[in-house]
This record gives sequence, structure tokens and C-alpha cells, in this order.
Amino acid sequence: MTKKRIPKKLRQLVRERARGCCEYCICPDSHATQEHSHDHITPEDLGGKTVAGNLALACQGCNNAKYNKTHALDPVSRELVPLYHPRKDQWREHFAWSEDSLTLLGLTPTGRATIEALRLNREGVINLRRALKLEGKHPPPHRSLSE
Repeated sequence: MTKKRIPKKLRQLVRERARGCCEYCICPDSHATQEHSHDHITPEDLGGKTVAGNLALACQGCNNAKYNKTHALDPVSRELVPLYHPRKDQWREHFAWSEDSLTLLGLTPTGRATIEALRLNREGVINLRRALKLEGKHPPPHRSLSE
């Protein structure tokens, strides 16, 4: 199956809507070693379309870990649950920051499964959050306690 090229205007809309942050681990693309990807939330090989409602900005780590997953095991209940869907789910319903704002906590089965499947608290991401916090740039205002 040939992947469809994402038009420039659509790529720009996705990046602006995400405020330049990975919509999964919340790392800013301004501090990434590789350009963030435009992730098909429902993968193309599972029928996902290349439309605004099915695209999310994702860092390479999250995009690679997600691959074509739409579901994963909740580490608490051991049940298969849907992964976080940035267009349909509310971030604060599924995730919260730890007291030091360095790790994400899963508040729901979907949140916990997404954290595990996409490795949202991988070492490199925690190190980046720590550095951004020292600069006063973490957590981003749109993913802070006020969202």
C-alpha cells in the first residue's frame, strides 16, 4: 500500500493545533533531535484516512513505539483498551503530571495503557522534561494543571 503524502496546509494545521508539542509525550518539537511526525491515529493500513481528524503531531519516539497500534493492555486490569486518541479524548481525563512534573501518570485504563505502549516516560523524555523545567518551559501551559 502506497502511503499518501500529507499536504503542506494539513501538516501546518496539525503542527499548530498541537502547539508544537508531541500530542502523546508532550515534548516540544523545538527541542527534538528529529522533526516530529504526522501520526495517523488510526493507521492507514487499518483504514485510517489522511484527514485532520485522524492526524496527531508525534515525536519520533512516540511515533515509532505506536507504529500501527490502536489498543494496548492496561497494566492494572490486564484488559485490552483503546490508546489515547488526541482528537477524541481529553488529555487531562487520562493523564496527570507527577508531583515533580517529570513523569506522566495514567488516570484511566487508556492513560495507563498509552503510557506503557508508547513508553511516554522513557529516560530521554524525562531528561528533556527536566532540562525544560529548569528553563521554565515545562510543563507547557496547555498541558499544565490549568488545562
